[in-house]
Amino acid sequence: MNNNDKQELLDKRYLRITRIWAENSYCRRRQVGAIIVKDGMIISDGYNGTPSGFENVCEDADGVTKPYVLHAEANAITKVARSNNSSDGSTLYVTASPCMECSKLIIQAGIKRVVFNELYRLADGIDLLERAGIEVVHINNID
Repeated sequence: MNNNDKQELLDKRYLRITRIWAENSYCRRRQVGAIIVKDGMIISDGYNGTPSGFENVCEDADGVTKPYVLHAEANAITKVARSNNSSDGSTLYVTASPCMECSKLIIQAGIKRVVFNELYRLADGIDLLERAGIEVVHINNID
């Protein structure tokens, strides 16, 4: 088995972890999970949801996502910022491709690689990451 095959196996395993982690989300429309991996260790994790101390309800009465709901990537990045770890040079694994806002955070956090499973409805986040020189990997089948 060559290094590319080993990396793909690892990528699929980490993506399966993000899918399980997404189950922690209280959001009904879509549950998204993310982990940040550096030097073979998971240094942070996140899922989409409301800020700490808020009620765990992501959608309003009409089923529209509340504007203050945080994306999984933003939660993982802010969580690592509160720890003694650094996301510089790390890989972000996420169940869905990052949006534009999260992509800006990914760039600023020094994350060098993003691996995702499902395509988000907009591709502008991926375009921005690639423009910043971040390796973006889409893996469809993770089972």
